[in-house]
Amino acid sequence: MSEPHVHIGEVVSRTGLSHRTIRYYEEMGLLTPSARTEGGFRLYDEAGIERLLLIKPMKPLGFSLEQMRQLLDALDTLADSASAPAGSAAARAQLDAIHDEALTRVAELKEATARAEAFTEQLTQISPPAS
Repeated sequence: MSEPHVHIGEVVSRTGLSHRTIRYYEEMGLLTPSARTEGGFRLYDEAGIERLLLIKPMKPLGFSLEQMRQLLDALDTLADSASAPAGSAAARAQLDAIHDEALTRVAELKEATARAEAFTEQLTQISPPAS
């Protein structure tokens, strides 16, 4: 039995991404529909949805489309049992670099959040909320 395919509307519901974003990611080579209907509508499988869910948090963290592509390419290489050891090592290094960059960006966001919270606390001290 073949893997079930879903229309783009289901992908939108499951990922929280817009139709436009999904189509853009497809145009940029980050996603490929797994099939098409006779009428030409895109169909996606679970693997495609998982790819979207993986890269979705990258945009708000400031990662570029190229970095998203690098992550997906590295994961594809690591999943391919026919990959040469050197290719797998390079893919692992790429994955580790993206992980390190994500940790750095999260730390920066935490620092920015702490500064914002301190600022709002200062404003509260200056002018307590009306009761």
